[in-house]
Amino acid sequence: MRTCVLAQDLRLISRSVLLLAMLGLRATAASASLPPPAGKMVPLFTIAKSENKNQVQYVVRLDDQCAPVGRAPVSAYWRMLESGPAKVAPILPREERAYGLSSQTVLASDASGGQVAITLKALPDRRLTIETSRGRDGECRAVATTSIAGAPAHLFNVYVRLKWDGVDYLLLQGWSMDGSRVVRETITK
Repeated sequence: MRTCVLAQDLRLISRSVLLLAMLGLRATAASASLPPPAGKMVPLFTIAKSENKNQVQYVVRLDDQCAPVGRAPVSAYWRMLESGPAKVAPILPREERAYGLSSQTVLASDASGGQVAITLKALPDRRLTIETSRGRDGECRAVATTSIAGAPAHLFNVYVRLKWDGVDYLLLQGWSMDGSRVVRETITK
């Protein structure tokens, strides 16, 4: 039974790698004639797992005025730290339930920055508000604010402790609104 499941997993992985390789070749060929997407990506927060060092990085695309670009400016990708500091990979469709966004709405966008409301599929009852602005150094900044341990805080990491049959707990970590201390909350299901 276990050998059969392992063989199915290997076939699925090899098909996924082949599909990604084919899509990568098509994307490379298509991107040679298309301009790069507008805006710059600014990091928001990460999700780390007990399983390995790889992390999901959430980012927001901003324009030159540090305002959100488009109707869906927040996205995520894998930082494949097990393979190297600069290695990245897309979130796969089968991973969307754990790492995808269930909603995002641009609340404000102007010459001084903007706001986006998002909800993660894994935390449907916890809204995050992304606030963007220009820092004193002239660089675009973005923070993800949500309730952590009953108070508003700037989320910087979600740690997922896995067990053999799923998730043991989530640990939300953020900075207090005044930036003086780290705030933590453990969520068990």
